Parts: sequence; C-alpha cells; structure tokens
Amino acid sequence: MPHLENMVLCRESQVSTLQSLFGERHHFSFPSIFIYGHTASGKTYVTQTLLKTLELPHVFVNCVECFTLRLLLEQILNKLNHLSSSENGCPTEITCETFNDFVHLFKQVTKAENLKDQTVYIVLDKAECLRDMEANLLPGFLRLQELTDRNVTVIFLSEIVWEKFRSNTGCFEPFVLYFPDYSIGNLQKILSHDHPPEYSADFYAAYINILLGVFYTVCRDLKELRHLAVLNFPKYCEPVVKGEASERDTRKLWRNIEPHLKKAMQTVYLREISSSQWEKLQKDDTDPGQLKGLSAYTHVELPYYSKFILIAAYLASYNPARTDKRFFLKHHGKIKKTNFLKKHEKTSNHLLGPKPFPLDRLLAILYSIVDSRVAPTANIFSQITSLVTLQLLALVSHDDQLGGPKYKCTVSLDFIRAIARTVNFDIIKYLYDFL
Repeated sequence: MPHLENMVLCRESQVSTLQSLFGERHHFSFPSIFIYGHTASGKTYVTQTLLKTLELPHVFVNCVECFTLRLLLEQILNKLNHLSSSENGCPTEITCETFNDFVHLFKQVTKAENLKDQTVYIVLDKAECLRDMEANLLPGFLRLQELTDRNVTVIFLSEIVWEKFRSNTGCFEPFVLYFPDYSIGNLQKILSHDHPPEYSADFYAAYINILLGVFYTVCRDLKELRHLAVLNFPKYCEPVVKGEASERDTRKLWRNIEPHLKKAMQTVYLREISSSQWEKLQKDDTDPGQLKGLSAYTHVELPYYSKFILIAAYLASYNPARTDKRFFLKHHGKIKKTNFLKKHEKTSNHLLGPKPFPLDRLLAILYSIVDSRVAPTANIFSQITSLVTLQLLALVSHDDQLGGPKYKCTVSLDFIRAIARTVNFDIIKYLYDFL
C-alpha cells in the first residue's frame, strides 16, 4: 500500500509482517502478538497507523493510565461498546471487576453486527505494567481468543523482552516481533521527511545531517531529536532570512548554528528545559552553565528544611566521618593540615560513590549548617521520609533494636549545587574532595 509506505518510514519489514499476520478482515488472526523494542522505535506509531489505515476495529489502551484491573477491563469493554454501538447513539457504561466477568461481557459486546464477522484488535501499550497486576490477567489475555471463542487478537507493546513476562506456569506463547533501534540513516530519512514547506527538502536534509553529526553519539531517541530539530531550525536558517547567506552556503550556516548546538549539548534530553526557556537562552546568550540543575528533579519544589536535610545527607555521604569535626565544629582547636590531608589516600569520594550514614550523623550535620536551631520534631523526620519516597535519599538499612536506620544520598553534584544555590549555601566549601 503506497499511502502506508509514505506514512511509516524505515519499518517496511515490520509492517509487512503485521499485515501478513492480520490477513483478511474475516480471517482469524494470531491470538496474541508481542511487539517489543526500545523507546521511540516506532512500536506504537506503526501499530496505530496500520490499524487506522486498514480501518480495522480496534481499541487502544495505555496500561500506565489503567493501573488497576477494574480500570483496565472497563476501559477495553467501554471502548469496544462505543465501536459496536456507534450507529445506535450513546451506549451505556459497562462495569467489570473480574476477568471472568470480562470474558462474558466481551462475548456480549462483540455480538454486534459491525464486529461479528471480522477480527477485533485489543492493543495494550506499556504492557510491562501487566506483570504487577493479578496473576491470571496476562495468561487470560494471551488466550482470550480461546476463552471467548471470538475472532480477537491481543497486541502487547513493551520496552522489555518477552522472557521477562513469562510466568513459571506454562502459558500460551505469543508471536514475538522485534522493532530494532533506528540507524543514523533511518533517523536522517525520518527527520528530513518533516521539512517545512517554505524550504527545500535538500536544505532541511543538510540541517538534519549537521544536527545528527552533533547529537547522534549522545542521543538516539527519535522524539528528542525531533524536538531538537524543531527548536534549533529557526537559528539555522536565520542568515537565510536576513539575506546574509543562501541555502547552499553550508559553511556559513554551520558557523552560525554551532555555538547554539554546543549549548543544547549541555541539556540534551531537552525536556530538562522548556521550549520558552530555550528560546530565551538563545536570545540572551546566557551562559549555559547557569542552566545546570534544571533537570526534572531540581525543578521539584522542596520545603526549606528539606533542602538543608538533602544538603546534610550529601555531605554525610561524600565526606569521611572523621572530617566532620573540622567542617562542622566551630571551636575544634588546631588540626594539623599534614595529618588531616593524607596525600596517598586522596581517592575522590565522588568516584567511589555515596557511602551510608546513620540518622544521628545526618541530624548533627543538619543542626550545624542551619542558622536557626531546629528541634528534632516529627516534621523533620517526615521530611526525611518524603525525600526517601522521592528517591533523593535511599534507605539502606531498616530501623531495628541494634541500631538506627542508615541512608545514602542519591543525587548528583550538579543537582545538590543547584539546591544549595536556592538557600545561599556554598556546599563546595564543605566537601572533602574539593579541599
């Protein structure tokens, strides 16, 4: 189908395999198909495009959104009900709590005339979430054609391999289809296909070639590369718009875009900053170093004392315990520098990674770095628990009768520096590695 080939690029073999599996509309298709591959490898797009273009009856469900059994089953049934009763006005909402009920209700819904003589496709995106649901759910979907005696195919879309799904008890094996990562040639072809109508295809292809030359080594995610291409293209064609260069003057266009691509390299996976922030960065020629710490984690608003708790935890993780007296005790007396700094042992603690520390050491450092006295109230302890929940701290040993809990700080140096800047705390002065 020529129209489909223009819509789905660089996935000809996968499209051909799926079309052969689907067969004619009235044919019984394979009971279950498992499609897997890395992020942005075209799994969802190819499946949806194929089903829509061929006008096959299907329902598409994201398993992340339907995080309980009831939500998932009701979503499938209600979408099917809308398909079957699209000609008869607004359908009634179906409720379903168990997979056994789902099988009976599915038989009723698929009795409709427009669904009876053709294959119905159920697409479960982010299918890895099914592993955390009831044990009978995955085997049930794999055998849905057999259980319902209906012409139905369940398609699983996942980023992990089928072996991670297979349970200990025997279950029906789906047809497994792999979507490999796009090569640099594939990315070039797909991204060049998005060229704006006001510019020639060759001009945009040259721009994509430059973009991939810079970013392909660090980012191969099609979605992120597409986002980068859209954000940086106005800057690339700026000399052409101003009349300072022609579309063929590649060298001049490269010199104009190069410094801006270098800035973008510091925040690659560009969801770390918004499009508006990026545009402002380009206009103002802001130092890209100022954007350090603009990751999703740093942009989370933390309470005032939680920031200090996190700073104290970082210091406890990366400073040896014997240095606490020097850093945090105001009247520590004389400490000979030669004894304190032993050259032969100066292996960077940041290279070795964070070390666990007890709760009492964390609180002692916290009290010394906070200007005002903080009582060890339930509020402080609840904020420590919240930081563990946010995965900014990791609990490495549970509280027991022999000793208190131990923690590790899991954040990066750039992250903690960004947090410290918000409370005007110079964390570098308190880190043993930077003495």
